[in-house]
Amino acid sequence: MDGPYVSVAMRRHHQCGEVLRGHHNYGASSSRVSLSAELLWRNVCCWRRTKEDITGKTFDWKKDERRHVFMYNSGIHSINSNTGQDQQFIDRVSHFQDQLKNGNASIKITKTEMADSGTYSCDFPRLQPRQTFNIELVVDQVLRDRTGEKSGAAPKPYIDILYVTKDRALLQCEARGVPLPTVEWKDSDNKTLHAEKPQISERGGRSYITVKITVTKNDTYRCVATQKEISHQISAVIPVHIPGSSAGWIFGGVVCLVLVVGGVGLCINNRKKN
Repeated sequence: MDGPYVSVAMRRHHQCGEVLRGHHNYGASSSRVSLSAELLWRNVCCWRRTKEDITGKTFDWKKDERRHVFMYNSGIHSINSNTGQDQQFIDRVSHFQDQLKNGNASIKITKTEMADSGTYSCDFPRLQPRQTFNIELVVDQVLRDRTGEKSGAAPKPYIDILYVTKDRALLQCEARGVPLPTVEWKDSDNKTLHAEKPQISERGGRSYITVKITVTKNDTYRCVATQKEISHQISAVIPVHIPGSSAGWIFGGVVCLVLVVGGVGLCINNRKKN
């Protein structure tokens, strides 16, 4: 007997049958798909290869063998009845009513997030023999500014220059959020810089994380606050000028200062004599 076909639609504007030709897995017991969390929704697809009408049949979707995702039983389903649907999927899962006549038991999951990663099963418990197919769904994390989308998302970090000397500057970055973000400093090349140990403080019922760093060259520095739990990342930048840092063009130890004084250019040899 032909088994069900299960996979995941990878583009938000396609239907299952239009996208999944590269994922055929008839007769297999499992499959694995990795997708970006940035998709607004994804179709987790399952249908009878024979395309027989399943309007009067039963199919059951579960995640990790225990979480009830969606059940359909001859017109009664998780949306129009209390079927013990897991809290994680309430108001986020729907099926394709008009496609049941073609054997399509696919479901759509909206507002996808990393927590949706796991093993999904599409089960036809009353078929003889009983047929079940598993698919491992991996939702990849995409870090970006989710201000206004996620409760507790960190606002833009506050950067301050605590002091500047002739050869260095001490910078400070302060961030908050729930959960408390991690904070790191980067230079204009996006290189992560070594900073002091983060300090945690409490003010006005809020937790703050503060990270200081000493820099020794002119550059634009960036403080990045990250909350991986909600895929949120936000940053702030600050340009830093250190008086004693290279202030002109350096060629083999010769610092050339172009002075617009009567059109004269002056070069000063900055090499030290042994």
